[in-house]
Amino acid sequence: MNPQAKLISTLSLLLGTTITISSNHWMMAWTGLEINTLAILPLISKPHHPRAIEAATKYFLVQAAASTLLLFSCTTNALFTGQWDITQLTHPISCLLLTTAISMKLGLVPFHFWFPEVLQGSPLTTGLLLATAMKFPPITLFLLTSPSLNYTLLTIMAIASAALGGWAGLNQTQIRKILAFSSISHLGWMTIIIIYNPKLTLITFYLYCMMTAAIFLTLKTTKSLKLSSIMAAWTKIPSLNAILMLALLSLAGLPPLTGFLPKWLIIQELTKQEMTSTATIIALLSLLGLFFYLRLAYCATITLPPNSANYMKQWQTNKPVNTLTTTLITLTITLLPLSPMIFS
Repeated sequence: MNPQAKLISTLSLLLGTTITISSNHWMMAWTGLEINTLAILPLISKPHHPRAIEAATKYFLVQAAASTLLLFSCTTNALFTGQWDITQLTHPISCLLLTTAISMKLGLVPFHFWFPEVLQGSPLTTGLLLATAMKFPPITLFLLTSPSLNYTLLTIMAIASAALGGWAGLNQTQIRKILAFSSISHLGWMTIIIIYNPKLTLITFYLYCMMTAAIFLTLKTTKSLKLSSIMAAWTKIPSLNAILMLALLSLAGLPPLTGFLPKWLIIQELTKQEMTSTATIIALLSLLGLFFYLRLAYCATITLPPNSANYMKQWQTNKPVNTLTTTLITLTITLLPLSPMIFS
């Protein structure tokens, strides 16, 4: 891709995100989301492969439909209340439409069908942007409008996302699709708590972005895209592959690692709000996700590929691992013991 075009797309992404998260008026927020959508399309279709073009087309159609719903929602609210302020969304139909529109943008169940396909058709770096940075503006709009959202609909979608994110990832062999279903599952955890504690949603999102970035950058370093290639990648950088196992278990939310922190806090908050049954259901559903994380970790470190005659052993690389990757992996593994210091 032309460096100038890449720079324009990256700057447009930053501009669109900044406009959306800093706006008070619905039209400005909508404009920022549209800039974001148009800026990411060249990055998705960059490989000039039929799957990449298909991913870009699906992404454009879904995001255009979601933006139309969002615009219709805020126009309806302005028609009935005379308010264009983001925090003054009070009309029930507008609240319902906005919940649906942002759920489409994020990829919550039942509007999730586009996300695994788009992530599978994108390069790893663009996939990282789609799974993390592109979700920041819609989550910000969720936070700003959280008092007026339709909570029954949100709870149903959150539990369905946690269930389907774990269930659909079980039989996948493509790593990007597994991480897409992982993202859907984590979005369920973020959505279920947004009415009661929006700050906790933001903390969960930041920690999820950090852990996902560490995994995506590690996969990019080892050039692993499917389970069979991750099995053969251990000879390239053995130490990085061993640490990848810990990063995957952290994303699964196992206790001594960073990923346990947001799940622990969310379950604690749900219990405080006397929603013990909801907390129990979503905690049990996370076990589904744990299975495919364990399978990824098992493939990355414990198994060896079939030692057939035509199997070529990968050369061990002497290239040093990126400083950003090592920093993110360190935080992904060790942030839980530091959490009392962060919250104090």
